[in-house]
Amino acid sequence: MNALEIHGLSLTAGAFRLGPVGLALSQGEYLVLMGATGSGKSLLVKAICGLLVPESGTITVGGTDVTQLPPRARRIGYVPQTSALFPHLSVLRNLTFPGEVAGQGLHQAREGIANLVDMLGLESLLDRIPPTLSGGERQKVALGRALAARPALLVLDEPVSALDEPSRRDICRVLRATHQELGIATIHVCHSLAEAKSVSSQVGIMDRGQLLCLGALPDLFAHPPAHPAVRALLGLDASPTTSEDPALPAKGNV
Repeated sequence: MNALEIHGLSLTAGAFRLGPVGLALSQGEYLVLMGATGSGKSLLVKAICGLLVPESGTITVGGTDVTQLPPRARRIGYVPQTSALFPHLSVLRNLTFPGEVAGQGLHQAREGIANLVDMLGLESLLDRIPPTLSGGERQKVALGRALAARPALLVLDEPVSALDEPSRRDICRVLRATHQELGIATIHVCHSLAEAKSVSSQVGIMDRGQLLCLGALPDLFAHPPAHPAVRALLGLDASPTTSEDPALPAKGNV
C-alpha cells in the first residue's frame, strides 16, 4: 500500500490551472517537489493537505480516500514556510498540542513527545515561546509538532527557504536524520537543487501546473527529460525558464 496516491487531481486558482496531476509515493520515500515560482508546487501540497478543494481527482493517504475530508482528519503533518506555531504558547505546549487535541492530558502528551524532543534537540527550548526562537529553532519545533500527531504523511512546504545558509544546512541534516529514524513518507517543496540533493530519494519537477517527471536525481541526470524547465532546474541549460505569471501572487502562494 502506498503512503500517497493522487489520480487526476485538478484545481483552478485565479488564472492558474493545476493538473491533472497523478502521483504515487511509497512508504518511506522522501519526495522533493521542485519548480520555478508559480509552477504549482504549493497549490499541489495544499490540496493534498486539504487546505484547497480540488475540482476533480482523488487523494488517498495510507489507503484511505481523503479527498473530501477536512485537514485534521487526513493524518498529514504539515510544516509551512512560516512554521505557524502558536506564539503565546511555550514550545512544550506547541509540541503537546496534537496530543491534547486528541484527548490526552498534558502529562500523557508530554510522555508521547519525549522521543521527539530528544531526537530534535529541543529539551533546552521547552519553556520558551516561539517569538524568542531563531528561525531554525522555530522550524525544528514546527517539525516536532507535525510529527507529534503521528502522521501517515509529512508535508514540508519550503521549510528552509526563509533561513540563512548555516540554518538551512542544519535543518536539512535534522530532516535526513528524522526521516532515517522514523521512515515517514515525506513531500518537501523547494527551489534549490542542492537542498533536493541533500534530502531526497525521489524528485518531481513541476512547470505550469503539470508534474513533468519523477525519479531519483541520479537517474534524472543520467537520462534527463528534454523539457526545458526540467533541464533548467537540473542545471543542464545556461538560461533557466520560469513559470511565473505576473497575475499570480508572489512566491510561496502557488
